[in-house]
Amino acid sequence: MNRSIWLRALALMILLASGLSTAHAKSLWELANENKDLLKIATLFTAQNVRDHLGDEQGMDKAIDWCKKTGVTHVFLETFRSKYTAERATLQHAKNRFGEAGFDVSGCVTTTNVGKPSTGWKLIDCYTDIPTQEHLQEIFEYTASLFDEIMIDDFLFTDCQCGACQKARGDQSWAQYRCDLMMQVSRERILAPARAVNPNVKVIIKYPQWYDNFHNRGYEVVRQTAIYDRIWVGTETRDFEDPRWGGKVQYEAYFIMRWLGAIGGSKCGGGWFDPYGTHEDTYVEQARQTVLADAKEMLLFCYGSLQRETGPANVARLRTEIPGLFELARLVRGKPIRGIAAPKPPNSDAHGEQYVYDFVGMLGLPLVPTDRLDADVQAAFLPVHTLKDPHLADKLATLLEAGAPVLATDGLIDRMKIPSAQAQKLQVLKVGGKPKRLLNLSREELRPLRQKMLAPFGVQFDAPNKVALYLIGDDCVIVENFNDDAVTATLEFATPAPFRPVLTLPANAKVRLSTAPGKIDFTSLPPRTLVALRP
Repeated sequence: MNRSIWLRALALMILLASGLSTAHAKSLWELANENKDLLKIATLFTAQNVRDHLGDEQGMDKAIDWCKKTGVTHVFLETFRSKYTAERATLQHAKNRFGEAGFDVSGCVTTTNVGKPSTGWKLIDCYTDIPTQEHLQEIFEYTASLFDEIMIDDFLFTDCQCGACQKARGDQSWAQYRCDLMMQVSRERILAPARAVNPNVKVIIKYPQWYDNFHNRGYEVVRQTAIYDRIWVGTETRDFEDPRWGGKVQYEAYFIMRWLGAIGGSKCGGGWFDPYGTHEDTYVEQARQTVLADAKEMLLFCYGSLQRETGPANVARLRTEIPGLFELARLVRGKPIRGIAAPKPPNSDAHGEQYVYDFVGMLGLPLVPTDRLDADVQAAFLPVHTLKDPHLADKLATLLEAGAPVLATDGLIDRMKIPSAQAQKLQVLKVGGKPKRLLNLSREELRPLRQKMLAPFGVQFDAPNKVALYLIGDDCVIVENFNDDAVTATLEFATPAPFRPVLTLPANAKVRLSTAPGKIDFTSLPPRTLVALRP
């Protein structure tokens, strides 16, 4: 065989091999099914979506195709939302079609406009009202007759102050009355009736992202988590600057998922986020933070919204990241996180420091969200919320005596009246009642703060604001740049180890770095980019 013939034969073999590789390349549907025990991807069809999209075979075919192309393996079919109840025949047919196509299928209820309107938010109901409670019970009995698993969207609360509510609460605070009321409603109008209809039913309560106001509206996360079969978490952070939906930083999704995970343990299942007020970067950041927080599942709300406005572009971008999200889930699954203990006692008031934990996480301080303060942690962040702990003063004294660095907000110091000898040992975070101001701290201002707070972990980190740091297990470090520009950053370790990048999101981001034993220099960490490193 002469050279030219040999080269043509080689080219043909390469072409054929390439074709075979392409033909056998795994679709997202195949990849998702292989990985669903690690991380499941779900979506919701609201009651109105069921009516509008699943009422005929053409709509069903389109929905099934979209789900498979997006890696969705679990669908939730909603029975009720805002005065509308989806028809049994349509729900049953959709359940059968999805089941036959290989999907897991569950039910959902959104408790908006169930009965008597609240005096507050008009979507919300007065649950002091008995006819409203009775209608709620009917909804869950109906849903339990169709599904073995039911998710409750995050509207199971009340902010009503009508005359009946005022009379019923007596001398209780609104928070006390509403928490007790919603516990009663949960037991007597949701769980008991649903289980009577279907003894196999499992009911999930999904908590919203506004954790600093849970108790004020009747979400009692400790007692409710104990009685429900599972809990889910709202991880929708959206665009910080969006005029309607903004104000939430990306780290909030991570914080609340980890915090509720500390409360719920194995009951804590998935995170749920949406496309509202997002663009492609911020949409996928919601997914990354959900997975980073060790969620077992992520739900894309909702099918109808993802077909319009920013939805299609967001989903197109997400599809490119899904393989990497499976790798991210594999890196964090079940591993303890290291860092600064960040206790947020359940039912604690923010006193002007609303969601301060989220903003502290944006400063490059790796937090360990928890529901209580332990006196033996290596470092601690103490905002005004921790006043809820009756033993705070003793625990603080123990921490300082042990030499653990403690970062306290000025709000806590002012309210607690800390002795001057102790105050001198504290690192003070000047919040001034406006946590958003923390995003204005410069790199130079952050450098000494990080140096003190990270010392117990044998790590030093230098980067601009809005670059987050996560310490996963004993051998994984993750850095994410939330800025719109590339940044430089440096990581140094007391114990030299040859760290190298093992995952980048997005996969095509051009990260430039140099590594040496005990040091990583990012000469260019692109905007909106996550990098995971291991030895």
